[in-house]
Amino acid sequence: MKIDKFRKHKIITIFCAFIVMFVLVVGKAFKVQVIDRKELITRSESQTYRKIKVYPKRGNIYDRNGNPLAINIQTYSIFTIPKKLKSEKNTYRKISQIIPKLNYKDIVKKISGRKRFTWIARKISLSKEQVESIKSLKGVYIDSVPKRLYPNHEIAAQILGFVGIDNTGLSGIEYLYDEMLRGEPKIVKYFKDAKGRPVKFESYNPGNEAKDLKLTIDKDLQAVAEKHLKEAVVEHEALSGGVGIIDVETGEVLAMANYPTFDPNHLRSTSSKYRKLSFVTDPFEPGSTMKAFTVSSVLENKIATPETSYFCERGSFKVDDHIISEADSKKKHEWLTVKEIIKYSSNIGTTKIAFDLTYPKLKKTLENFNFGEKTGVEIPGESRGIFNSNENVTPLTLSNISFGQGIATTGIQMLTAYAAIANGGKLVRPTIIKNDSKKESKQIISEDTAQKMEKMLLSVVEDGTGSAAQLSMFKIAGKTSTAQRVDEKGGYSGHVGGFIGYPVNVDKKFVMYVYIDNPKGSYYGNVVAAPVFNKISQYLLYKNKDFSKIEVAEHEDANNFDTVKIKHSSVRSRGKGKVPNFIGLDKFSSKRLADKYGVSINSKGIGVVVEQLPPSGETISENTKVLLKFSPPSYE
Repeated sequence: MKIDKFRKHKIITIFCAFIVMFVLVVGKAFKVQVIDRKELITRSESQTYRKIKVYPKRGNIYDRNGNPLAINIQTYSIFTIPKKLKSEKNTYRKISQIIPKLNYKDIVKKISGRKRFTWIARKISLSKEQVESIKSLKGVYIDSVPKRLYPNHEIAAQILGFVGIDNTGLSGIEYLYDEMLRGEPKIVKYFKDAKGRPVKFESYNPGNEAKDLKLTIDKDLQAVAEKHLKEAVVEHEALSGGVGIIDVETGEVLAMANYPTFDPNHLRSTSSKYRKLSFVTDPFEPGSTMKAFTVSSVLENKIATPETSYFCERGSFKVDDHIISEADSKKKHEWLTVKEIIKYSSNIGTTKIAFDLTYPKLKKTLENFNFGEKTGVEIPGESRGIFNSNENVTPLTLSNISFGQGIATTGIQMLTAYAAIANGGKLVRPTIIKNDSKKESKQIISEDTAQKMEKMLLSVVEDGTGSAAQLSMFKIAGKTSTAQRVDEKGGYSGHVGGFIGYPVNVDKKFVMYVYIDNPKGSYYGNVVAAPVFNKISQYLLYKNKDFSKIEVAEHEDANNFDTVKIKHSSVRSRGKGKVPNFIGLDKFSSKRLADKYGVSINSKGIGVVVEQLPPSGETISENTKVLLKFSPPSYE
């Protein structure tokens, strides 16, 4: 009996032991197969094979005319595995001798204490001789890699953005369209032997080529706009400034910039705060440019007409416990019509218009103009601005909003809203990506209201606060602004002077907005911003050749158009078989003249012809080819 019991306990013990061992084995298997599966697979793969992503050459970015804005150049990266070097210091000296810009001490410092893969230099330009010399060094490896280059340096830099060391887009268009510009990578997998040497290669997923991108920006116009903006900021010792130009009918942004800016080719030498496009990302109180929308609302709601008069309280009007005064404290207006309120930019007149209008109606109009919402322009970080969404507000808040305080907008919002007025009341979404498909528009105010508003804006430039924007032979509609500037503490310090406007008697209608942030000395929009509008407009109007609708005032002579100076001649033909005179012609006219007389031409530069070789009058032979040098016109 005792033996049977002993055997029974022994069997039970052994059985339990097997059960425990079985559970441990199952548990271990579960841990390996389920819990640690990914980690173990990763560890195994790292020991047996490795996958590499090889991206195609990054897509180029062009302006609307095909001029390159962002391209790729061939560079080289150099690396080593220090533990495999037999004579480290000797090798490093040879590298510094082959590539003088790589200092020997810097190389030693970079690699000191490291044994595994280490970069010596990344994305540097080398000659063929230098590349071959580096390849001859044992234990040093060189890899050819494309590097992003911005050939125009600061021009359109805040729009384009920049890429990182691995060619990944980090800001601007480069960031927003990174996936398209980078393309889909090709995956390369190689197996390694026990010593980690590659012994077999496989590739899968062939990848897709990167795509190029065309912007609506005109590079030459962008350069002119940035030049004159910079000059104004420097001249008035301002903190910054912004400019934007939009095609009224298509919504295409032709130029857009802030100053100070940066060079994306030399990021380390620039401040990060200048790398964003503040024209799109940073809202500010717009000031008197907002008055156009208050007046548009009162006209659209048929509460007043351009001839309706308001008493402007001789420059002082109490609202709640606050005194509303004019931007220019010297102005003591009495009775002004709605047209004159816009013309002389009266805060008190605009306030009284808003009181007749009431906030719910004004709010609806502002929402129709898309204030408080992003415009949808293809720039990362766009702000929706600051907009009071309450159903009603206090009289003081209503007064402030009516003339551009208590509401914050971005430059692109103001540009888009004024473009709607210039476009007969039709709002078009702004775009910076060139796409020839038809653009959708939305009628937000009647064409009649837009026309009345345009006439009032014409009076601002002709007889009111925007006189500095006047252009000989062109009619300019526009509005100045002199807004108080919100500082970092939430109070007001300094001003933002602005001007927004457009020529009305042209075929290609555009709207331009210029603002100068915190100028020293005079800060009125007509003084600091309108002259910038004037200079850029002269260039653009000449570039567009928009002379077909020029209206000449009775006291002006048609030959008096001296805002653009060009060399010209009334005689083009020098006789049969002679080289004609191309001086003063644009590229289109030059080609037409050349075709007419059977002359072959080569062109260099942009603008109008300032030089030609051979000169006019020379005899044409079969091999005659005329070199035409173009240059932008000069302005007074």
